[in-house]
Amino acid sequence: MQRLFLAAVLAGALFTPALAQDYPSKPVRLLIGFPTGGNVDIVGRIVAQKMSEGLGQQVLPENKTGAGSIIANDYVAKSAADGYTLLVVSGAFVTQAATLRKLPYDPLRDFSWISTIVSYPLVLSVRADSRFKTLDEFIAYVKSSPGKVNYPSPGMGTLYHLAAEMFASMAGIDMQHVPFRGGSEPLTEVLSGRMELLFDALTNSYPQIQAGKFRPLAVSSSERSPSLPNVPTVAQSVPGYEVTSFLGIAGPAGMPAAVVARLNREVRQVLALPDIGQRFAEWGGTPNPSSPEEMAQRVDAEIAKWKRIAELRKIQLE
Repeated sequence: MQRLFLAAVLAGALFTPALAQDYPSKPVRLLIGFPTGGNVDIVGRIVAQKMSEGLGQQVLPENKTGAGSIIANDYVAKSAADGYTLLVVSGAFVTQAATLRKLPYDPLRDFSWISTIVSYPLVLSVRADSRFKTLDEFIAYVKSSPGKVNYPSPGMGTLYHLAAEMFASMAGIDMQHVPFRGGSEPLTEVLSGRMELLFDALTNSYPQIQAGKFRPLAVSSSERSPSLPNVPTVAQSVPGYEVTSFLGIAGPAGMPAAVVARLNREVRQVLALPDIGQRFAEWGGTPNPSSPEEMAQRVDAEIAKWKRIAELRKIQLE
């Protein structure tokens, strides 16, 4: 972390105020490592549009998909550190760093952190007609039938997989993981009744909950979600359990401190807009601006947390 801070200070010393005033002098690319229509894409596009207004230049969202955003991450890490190529960072960034043996970039040293955008909990849901009315009922059943309950995820080593393994470990239960290759298949599996429990971002499951298709048993945050005020936290059944994910904005390592500061200021102004807060709340998210240093600390802490869970549950990917 000290090296990251020193790099930012040195970059700022080399970047004159006159040059800072000229930024941006052309459109800025904002890479999104996931397909259109998902919560990462939607949030990225909303923020890009509003930042364009403040910067006086277009912030152009660009979907560069593949390998769970690793292709986009790598592209940005190797781009010029001039503030014209940025990245939407998601929870996948930290879990990949925790579980993959090799990445084409260093997840801590190769990026300049700008600000987090939104934080959101996961929600543990069952189908609306499920026999389980509470999380305590679910835990009691799985304890009585170890290894007989399956849960889906969008892939090995994803946030949802690790969060479920952390839950199983802390609750003292044995569930079987069934990984899919991303997409909406995990949600479909639970809606169809083929699997019992879904760990998913509240931003993804919220429409199904609102439509009455899912029954939320608990949220993973330390406090109840304003979007689901009547739904308890996992920690009320499993003390100490807490998982929140986030989206943020980063760029290549070595970006001038004045450019980082300008972008951070624009992100904060966007997230202070009442309509942005309302739109995020509709998906179960909360605007969560941060300083660059706070974002760096969060990324570092999240990677360390999920590494511990991966080691505990013997999850290691190539």
